[in-house]
Amino acid sequence: MDAGGSTVDSTLYECKETQPKMVLEEVCASECVQAGSVFVDRAAASMLSRKLDGSNFNEPAYRNDIIDEFEKKTKRKFDGTQTNSIIKFGKDWDNDREHGIFKGRITLTKQEVESTFNEVIPRIVASCSNLLSGRKVEHLLLVGGFGESPFLRKRLKETFGTKGVGVVTVDESTKKAAAEGAAIWFIKQLVVARAARSTFGIIIWRPFDIKNPVHGQRKHKAYVDDDGVNKITGFFDTWIKKDAVIGDELCKTFNYQRIYKSLENGLGSFAVDIYAWEGEGHTDWGRDDTGSLLPNMRRVCTLKADLSNLIRSLKVQKGPKGQDFWRVEHSVAVLFGGTQLRARLQWYEGDKLCEGPISIIPSSVY
Repeated sequence: MDAGGSTVDSTLYECKETQPKMVLEEVCASECVQAGSVFVDRAAASMLSRKLDGSNFNEPAYRNDIIDEFEKKTKRKFDGTQTNSIIKFGKDWDNDREHGIFKGRITLTKQEVESTFNEVIPRIVASCSNLLSGRKVEHLLLVGGFGESPFLRKRLKETFGTKGVGVVTVDESTKKAAAEGAAIWFIKQLVVARAARSTFGIIIWRPFDIKNPVHGQRKHKAYVDDDGVNKITGFFDTWIKKDAVIGDELCKTFNYQRIYKSLENGLGSFAVDIYAWEGEGHTDWGRDDTGSLLPNMRRVCTLKADLSNLIRSLKVQKGPKGQDFWRVEHSVAVLFGGTQLRARLQWYEGDKLCEGPISIIPSSVY
């Protein structure tokens, strides 16, 4: 678990081997929740504004000074056992006993400080519980700046310690940023499998199948293409499903074709869009009945290649009505492994296999 300033990211690994080297495999898709330390600061600002309501010290300058000290000291030291927390922000003559201010110091009760964690702790616990649900886990490694919070550590140990999960932390006295970064980098090299963040694929046409109920949903959209085939467009062709565990350096090839009425504009700017389905479960469609992208469908990148040399090897064909058309066959090679999915276009010019440049599919794996 990496608890940072904005997010708390949790990833579950299974140790597959320890000799001759450690091998880790990601078990499922990671969890990411907006519950970092900045949300504690925001809650503290709201709490302070309420506490100082009606006070002469309820001014932005005073509140900002108090919040700065809260962030630097109070939040980092609070473990839930302190009866009061005192924050120095002003001069000895700054007093407002009614609002807990004496000699430039404001006193916060245990309940007031604890309330600043009330929003993020349940989010973090729920996110981690979702990841661990139904799985036997022995260790929870807590890192990140917010991971040093004694109160967060205490709550995690209270929640997961009773379930047999040991919360492992790194003491400030022995932690060095460079050493921690090197250790994280080394561990990432041991990961041989990761999970897909979304469902990835492309939007295509398919031959109309009157017996297929999915096709029947849009039979009114069927059309006869220049090659004489009755088709429906807008289908989503899945390459990899969300949460699927991806092995190291696996490559899969998906074959497609396009029909061209004319080659006047050439094939120099041939392109294929890649999409991510971020909805729940499976989808047969990438576009709705009007041709617009479904609400949870997002274009993530475009594969491009220069296929202009292919023109010399293409043969004109005749459609059922005698019209000319050209069939351009191509493939998309998807490379699994590493920290991102990668893809490239492939096509044959005669017997020669040609490839376009590799494109990175952003935010594709955890």
